[in-house]
Amino acid sequence: MSLLPILRYPDPRLNKIARPVIQVDERIRQLVSDMFETMYEARGIGLAATQVDVHERVIVIDVSEERNDPLVLINPRIVAASEEMMVGDEGCLSVPTIYDRVERHAQVQVEALDRNGQRYEFEADGLLSVCVQHEMDHLLGKVFVEYLSPLKRNRIRSKMIKRGRDDGESA
Repeated sequence: MSLLPILRYPDPRLNKIARPVIQVDERIRQLVSDMFETMYEARGIGLAATQVDVHERVIVIDVSEERNDPLVLINPRIVAASEEMMVGDEGCLSVPTIYDRVERHAQVQVEALDRNGQRYEFEADGLLSVCVQHEMDHLLGKVFVEYLSPLKRNRIRSKMIKRGRDDGESA
């Protein structure tokens, strides 16, 4: 396993739309393992392949306190969403230290493939529901700051570009 570099907003690669995984093979299983290692190291609860510059429909999630309930979503699809909405603070490994309020469906029903390519469905509410929707946005090339006002988004963009320069990164 190895740590993968996480793209930082406003990197344009975060806006690429991920393509479906054609075959769940050893390459995809290795990607999943590397993504979990990267997510846990960064102290995140979810990571989409788009964030590590792999533009395929792969997500890893673990919202458990003990970090022992890993969830793999390959080619995920929301098949139902509640009318009830909830608003909560969201953050993102691609936008470190920035948190803001985003409205999401309170519950979603999801269909996906697991790390062995087996289809499964589950219902999510609360934090898991938010995390699934947030990570699925990444697969569509959308970062959570795009839900914010243009003023907030531009401030965050400027802050992230400056931070990247200060850290010696190219933005």
